[in-house]
Amino acid sequence: MPIKSLQSRSHLLSSTQAQLQWLENGIFKPGGLPSFAAKVNDYQNTPLRPRTLEILQLNLGYMCNQVCTHCHVDAGPDRKEMMSEATLEKALDLIRKTSIKTLDLTGGAPEMHPYFLEFVTQAAQLGIQDLIVRSNLTILLANKKYADLPEFFKTHNVHIVSSLPFYKKEKTDRQRGSGVFLKSIEALKRLNAVGYGKPNTNLKLDLVYNPSGAFLPGNQKSLELEFKKALKTDFDIDFNQLFTITNMPISRYLDFLIASENYDEYMESLVEAFNPAALDKVMCTNTLSVRWDGYLYDCDFNQMLDLKVNHLLQHIDDFSAVDLLNREICVSQHCYGCTAGSGSSCQGSVV
Repeated sequence: MPIKSLQSRSHLLSSTQAQLQWLENGIFKPGGLPSFAAKVNDYQNTPLRPRTLEILQLNLGYMCNQVCTHCHVDAGPDRKEMMSEATLEKALDLIRKTSIKTLDLTGGAPEMHPYFLEFVTQAAQLGIQDLIVRSNLTILLANKKYADLPEFFKTHNVHIVSSLPFYKKEKTDRQRGSGVFLKSIEALKRLNAVGYGKPNTNLKLDLVYNPSGAFLPGNQKSLELEFKKALKTDFDIDFNQLFTITNMPISRYLDFLIASENYDEYMESLVEAFNPAALDKVMCTNTLSVRWDGYLYDCDFNQMLDLKVNHLLQHIDDFSAVDLLNREICVSQHCYGCTAGSGSSCQGSVV
């Protein structure tokens, strides 16, 4: 199925099944790509399996005030999916009954969930070691409703992880929309003003870097030094760490790869950069991802392809830590993104 034979890109991206078809067919030449499952078996003679559950990641919904070109969630202002109050309560109960150390709230813009403030307040009382909110920054300036969020985050010792594609306006606006860079800078200043990212405070502010094109991220530590120097010099902004994350060939980014005719080359680069050391530390082995409707996934990338956990218990209503520990992790060709080079996870490089 060569690219030129497709009737339209909209036909290609109209369903998760179509996305999986692209991934599983691999490169459009005889032989294609080696399957990721086979690659795993070559190195450890067994499928990927989970370790002790440490991180619970909740996707509170796909509604967002931005429409970013690299977004693997296809989030935007027109998305209506939202996690129910009942599912949020199930998540709190799950935390109470397990040894989960990290609660990771994502979206969309998780702050747009109608029960966001109440949920964070309750979660902060459960003794979680790391309560993460993945913020796009600009939501803090969206309207007066969100103006008090920096102080709210400080009160509950929330760990802020924010996307900032680059420390220059042009690249950031190209990836996330016109005017986003300057709004992000203003939001970072507001977070700094209450202590986030500053020395001698426990208020963690980390940034996320995604490449703007069809290539792998550079060295995480080197990029962090670049970002820190540029943001401090130009805007007097401080932050703690920079996480580099490889763009996964799914959703809008897959759309971009196909439209720009970079899909074959990008997939080949992921396979060629496969790193067995990264395989030992992929995030799906200690993380459980919950979609807005309560279904369970090995990671939020699998969410977008509707690859639910490989177990009869696929919904948070039926959660059993012991039973889920015995499952095999669902993999597909996009998983090469997590094992390329220094590896990639929601917490940045893994090697």
